[in-house]
Amino acid sequence: MSDIDPKTTIHLRHKPKDHGGFPLLPRMIASSFGAGYLPVAPGTWGAIVAILLWLPLYLWCGASLTFWTTLAAAVVFTVAGTWASSISERYWGKDPVIACVDETVGQWISLLPVMPACPWWEILLSLALFRFFDIFKPLGIRATERLPRGYGMMADDILAGIYSALLLLLLNHFIL
Repeated sequence: MSDIDPKTTIHLRHKPKDHGGFPLLPRMIASSFGAGYLPVAPGTWGAIVAILLWLPLYLWCGASLTFWTTLAAAVVFTVAGTWASSISERYWGKDPVIACVDETVGQWISLLPVMPACPWWEILLSLALFRFFDIFKPLGIRATERLPRGYGMMADDILAGIYSALLLLLLNHFIL
């Protein structure tokens, strides 16, 4: 096992085999409770984790509780994710694919307009819109990646989630 110098910036395209002393709490937050370790498309898995954690609200709670709980989770994990993502760069390099808490937060933001009264397919549309904005990064999303440390890692997905939520709001207002 080799020790990784925390000051070294290495861009990892693969999953690290050892954690080189990376503490468990920030590692679990950064990887969205381990979703980032899944073998293919960790960003998509991070977004799916958000949906799976959110789904009980959609199924069993009212619109107000769903909205406020989702917003609170997004705010709390934005703060925790920024912290954990900043730490992850010390161990895994700049914007590592394994750190997918940013996708979890962005997906929660995208789900804000999806209320229990909305049709179930809006959940899938929310995921598709969020992943579109996250992958292609139009409308200034790419520019937010230039922010330092975990701020840049989180900001592009937050903006992708906001754009997705705005489109869903328009859909709900004008079409449904």
